[in-house]
Amino acid sequence: MSGTLYGIGLGPGDPELMTLKAHRLISNARVVAYPAPDSGESFARSIAAGALPPGVREIPIVVPMRTDRFPAQEIYDGAARQIAAVLDTGQDVVTLCEGDPFFYGSFMYLFERLSGRFPVEVVPGVTSLTACAAQLRRPLTARNDVMTVIPGPLPNAEIRTRIEQAQAVVIMKVGRHLPRLKMLLTEMDLIDKAGYVERASLPEQKVRRLIDLDTQTAPYFSMILIYKGEEAWTLPPSCSS
Repeated sequence: MSGTLYGIGLGPGDPELMTLKAHRLISNARVVAYPAPDSGESFARSIAAGALPPGVREIPIVVPMRTDRFPAQEIYDGAARQIAAVLDTGQDVVTLCEGDPFFYGSFMYLFERLSGRFPVEVVPGVTSLTACAAQLRRPLTARNDVMTVIPGPLPNAEIRTRIEQAQAVVIMKVGRHLPRLKMLLTEMDLIDKAGYVERASLPEQKVRRLIDLDTQTAPYFSMILIYKGEEAWTLPPSCSS
């Protein structure tokens, strides 16, 4: 009998936002895998650190933090081989994933490589999208509103088209694209409808109206939320933290 591969959604960062099921599986794990940068601490591991049992075997999946492309396929091929070797012995592997495993989650790359050979269970997690809306204190969408999730690195023309077709908009992966996105939203007369959240649920989180944001840089874990539907929702007059 082979082991089971678990893809565990950890939520946006606050360990208390892990589900009970995620906590139970991590607490009983004998082998855990997780994405890690080539320098510094793994964000996924830091969320789950309090639940990791003593003596657990750890398999870091080292993904270089680069703006240019790197051989990601080779990295996940190698990680899949390493995890498969453990599963073949009958041991389970608990794979940690910040947010939700199937919402821009790195676990999807292991899933596509291993799900045809081994039993896999995916445990959903609180997404950064819903966490940011909670911290911004404005609903995401309602009724028949169309909500669109847009990666910030897309070109302006494509972002503009997608925003024009939606009533609620979430722009993820803001990072170094912040100045360009602020200019685009100003041109579209949407800057006053846009909220900004970075590092949601963590002690260092920042929540602002985008028009009040006084910086030209943003971390990777940042998001812009826009509502332009029929509901009379506005941003709180002061939404700073």
